[in-house]
Amino acid sequence: MKPPIAVVVLAAGAGTRMKSALPKVLHPLAGWPMLRHVLETVGRLRPVRVVGVVAPGAATVAAGFAPHPTVVQRRALGTGHAAKAALGALAGHRGPVLVVYGDSPLVTTATLQRLVQACRRSGAAVGVLGFVARDPSPYGRLVVRDGVLERIVESRDAGPDERAIDFCNSGVMCLDGAAIGDLLGAIRNDNAKREYYLTDAVAIARAAGRLAIAVAGEEAEFKGVNSRAELADAERTLQQRLRAAALAGGVTMADPETVWLAADTRLAADVTLGPNVRFGLGVSVASGTEIKAFCDIEGARIGRGAIIGPFARIRPGSEVADAAHVGNFVELKATRMGRGAKANHLAYLGDSAIGRGSNIGAGTIFVNYDGYGKWRTEIGADAFVGSNSSLVAPVRIGRGANVTAGSVVTEDVPPGAVAFGRARQVTKKGRAAALRAKLKVRAAEAKRSRKQ
Repeated sequence: MKPPIAVVVLAAGAGTRMKSALPKVLHPLAGWPMLRHVLETVGRLRPVRVVGVVAPGAATVAAGFAPHPTVVQRRALGTGHAAKAALGALAGHRGPVLVVYGDSPLVTTATLQRLVQACRRSGAAVGVLGFVARDPSPYGRLVVRDGVLERIVESRDAGPDERAIDFCNSGVMCLDGAAIGDLLGAIRNDNAKREYYLTDAVAIARAAGRLAIAVAGEEAEFKGVNSRAELADAERTLQQRLRAAALAGGVTMADPETVWLAADTRLAADVTLGPNVRFGLGVSVASGTEIKAFCDIEGARIGRGAIIGPFARIRPGSEVADAAHVGNFVELKATRMGRGAKANHLAYLGDSAIGRGSNIGAGTIFVNYDGYGKWRTEIGADAFVGSNSSLVAPVRIGRGANVTAGSVVTEDVPPGAVAFGRARQVTKKGRAAALRAKLKVRAAEAKRSRKQ
């Protein structure tokens, strides 16, 4: 039986270049904090332990690790010092220990798995993920001879031969759990910064006659985030991955680059997306649904064969059942639309349930807020609500009822009833010319008054 994996996530970086009160690893990508992306990635390896290393006072970062434990790096003395802080939480662990970074959310589970497998096969004490860099100048170089990683040379310390190397250090490392204490304990801070560098574990392992190896990954996986510009770059990369996965899963996108997905968006095969569609967290869309251009959807479930948009907004807590229609400039909030229900134009439908086959006319508003509380509107199956109606909640419209256009409804409407809630029309024949003359005089007087 293979020994289980443990993971150490270093998340004590200050992130001063972010210029934000929010800790760096909690800045969002595709709706999730960066840290959650890292935890989800390593979680798919089924580790027996995940330990976070945080800075003093970083309560919000520690909360982001829950239910995993955290340890505190009391002083910022380098990556080796941070990893060493986790040793107590790793007591008794004999399998591989992955060390990853909370501000590097793009590394994939498959790449981490390849590193672990390579270390297991070779018996290496240290394994490092590397990449071929387009511009290697900022990175430490991996010096590999005959398949053995001999050392890692920081860019500022590299000689001419080493600067010519384009195989660079990602920072992600796999350490033999049985040797990790000795490896980390031997790291010294005899450098200009007086810090303990985790990269020194390679040379320490080699000096002890142990094997160190390097495994190649793609450069895009190892983009760290230390500024707002790098955060935006990571978002672009992640969105490209999410779009590619959706397309491979059978989703049609008219213009993929304009579709923005959340980390947990679930799109079934044969969903069609128009341009400029944005998904927030918590959305699932069933097969055969079309979401037209410029829709914004968050925290909602959409059934099979529905038609959404264009320019629709669906807010959290909403559910659109099979074959329902939510049209242009319609907003749903905490609303369930039953099978085949329709709201095709210009409506606000909040805190409501709309029955199967019912029709909501253009300009309809569910008046759900009285300044103190939110109240519900319930509409039965096969009801009809005419255009420009306001339903003042709490109110119920019964099955098959008809609310005439322009009504303000403040009382329940029984099943099968017709409700009128509007003022009586008054028509004065032949009075239009006199009214226009009166209005013309009033406008001229107002204009003269403004000039004086």
